[in-house]
Amino acid sequence: MQQHIVIIGNGISGITCARNIRKLSDHRITVISAETKHFFSRTALMYVYMGHMRFEDIKPYEDGFWEKNRIELMHQHVIGVDPIAKTVLLANSSRLTFDKLVIASGSVSARFDWPGQNLKGVQSLYSFQDLELMNENTKDIKQAVIVGGGLIGIEMAEMLHSRQIGVTMLVREKKFWDTVLPTQEASMIGDHIREYKIDLRQEEELLEINGDENGKVKSVTTKNGEEIACQFVGLTVGVKPNIAFLRESGIETDKGVLVNEFLQTNVQDVFAIGDCAQFKTLLKGRKAIEQVWYTGRMQAETLANTLCKQPVTYNPGNWFNSAKFFDIEYQTYGIVLNKALENEEVFYWKHNSNKRSLRIVFMNDTKVVTGFNVFGMRLRHEICDKWLNEKSTVDQVIANLQEAVFDPEFYKSYYKEIAHAYHSKLITT
Repeated sequence: MQQHIVIIGNGISGITCARNIRKLSDHRITVISAETKHFFSRTALMYVYMGHMRFEDIKPYEDGFWEKNRIELMHQHVIGVDPIAKTVLLANSSRLTFDKLVIASGSVSARFDWPGQNLKGVQSLYSFQDLELMNENTKDIKQAVIVGGGLIGIEMAEMLHSRQIGVTMLVREKKFWDTVLPTQEASMIGDHIREYKIDLRQEEELLEINGDENGKVKSVTTKNGEEIACQFVGLTVGVKPNIAFLRESGIETDKGVLVNEFLQTNVQDVFAIGDCAQFKTLLKGRKAIEQVWYTGRMQAETLANTLCKQPVTYNPGNWFNSAKFFDIEYQTYGIVLNKALENEEVFYWKHNSNKRSLRIVFMNDTKVVTGFNVFGMRLRHEICDKWLNEKSTVDQVIANLQEAVFDPEFYKSYYKEIAHAYHSKLITT
């Protein structure tokens, strides 16, 4: 029997779910989004700003793809959900009925009520609208301040730097992103950021944002009392699930929409996936909310099977992620904490250029590897994942490290140097 499946959100989660439902069924599919008419690669927004790509280049599918595959796109803002009446309330006062609802509403930028945060020239960076605003806010400016030092902050710093805009970064931690990175890697990335003439201020926090007589930002004041002149302030202190429209719905929420292992909410026929989903029961080695591209895709594929064939539990496997700090690439596989646990040992190698490193975390009794951090090099995901699944020892990994090398053909390889360092007992904790 054909059903009407409504999906709120056209990011990677919503669109992957729609595409897989269409592959598996003849259900009617409607995707609602107020951000853009068509799906785009969010991680590529920075390259549009930097002039490396056009917006149409970051849309994976041509506009005619959706009609051809009978996926209805609705460019509207959702303001409420009535799960009892099975309707979605839209900003134009219309209602859309559903048989099953998938909430894939993504994230919104976090704010902390700083004085002056609503001045002109102050913004976050997450959506397409944020990109358009940033283009407008950074025209003909000389100096910017970024508040926060995570992955969005470093992306914004690179974007501004590409337009020869001076950047000061305020980071409250002792080292850059040291809530995630171990001290050695955090120091290395901090040094690298400074090489790009970014004024990285560690252990420094924002007190207030100051405006001029026209309501536009003119400076910031730090908690140390320093005033820093600027014409733009980027607030990059993280994101949070976009769930405000569910407040009166009866759908259970905490920080995100609460779901079980089948991605189902407390309400029958209502599901949540992606950045906005929060698991009631934690999976081993995973967080309750994981706001990364590949988990959104995997959750969407899992849910499509549940909706069209038979219930399937979500199993993301080993954690992994990747990012880029200017021109240093970063990969992480398994569990690598910023401080090793008592039952863990660490092998850490760093190249003398201070731009490449490898960290292998393993159990001190069995020597079984539990995680990798890679900077300035590339390792094959499938090999690292296999080592983790097979509970390979650190000796086995080092002996077969060449299998995982994924750098270009003429790129210098470092696996022999790494193996020599390991066998020379250059092991740190």
